Amino acid sequence: MCKGIFITATGTDVGKTYISALLLSKLRNSGINAGYYKPVLSGAEYVNGELIPGDAAYVCQKGGLPVEPMNLVSYIYQEPLSPHLAAQRAGDRIDLAKIESDFIRIYQQYDYLIVEGCGGIVCPLRYDEEKILLKDLILKLNMDILIVSEAKLGSINDAALTAYYAAQQRIHVSGIILNRYKPRSFMEKDNQNMIASMTGVPITACVEEGAQELECEIESLLKCFKTIEL
Repeated sequence: MCKGIFITATGTDVGKTYISALLLSKLRNSGINAGYYKPVLSGAEYVNGELIPGDAAYVCQKGGLPVEPMNLVSYIYQEPLSPHLAAQRAGDRIDLAKIESDFIRIYQQYDYLIVEGCGGIVCPLRYDEEKILLKDLILKLNMDILIVSEAKLGSINDAALTAYYAAQQRIHVSGIILNRYKPRSFMEKDNQNMIASMTGVPITACVEEGAQELECEIESLLKCFKTIEL
């Protein structure tokens, strides 16, 4: 039976895709049959007349996953906008039933699955007659989450609010990964300790800028994954 984890973040451009690639690489290099899925992607680019899901392509390449990236994304939009707006402008609005169907198709092929979200946990996927936030998708898929944060000034507030909101929504936070971490910064070290203390969530890994691998024990990482039960 497949186990999964949903990757979200304290906001946009915190490094979800980069961390997802490191996670996938760590698992697959450990001999684990691990896969990847990104339900919604905006900011794709046309290459030779084809819309390419860059984030998914990056994760597949860095994570050593020999799969066509187009098959790992349910909704792809060219404009780099919030998904609800990109979907409106493209005339292709998001349907959770399609995402669930694709999710089932993909997770049945793996023992472990990394699902990457978009934006932060309240990122709107649809906001018309039907209102869907990213947290609704997480709840629909019944997944635990890993939060990607930074440890820079202001990150205590960002990480704590994300963790508190998740708990309020009855979403379990398995861990927090600090990206672009500066180990020689006394402030970032203190922020690391404060985030762990204030949220009650363990820091799964601290990732320095440009790191090529995830520095954590594979056993502790696997504990973050939850058996998928829809």
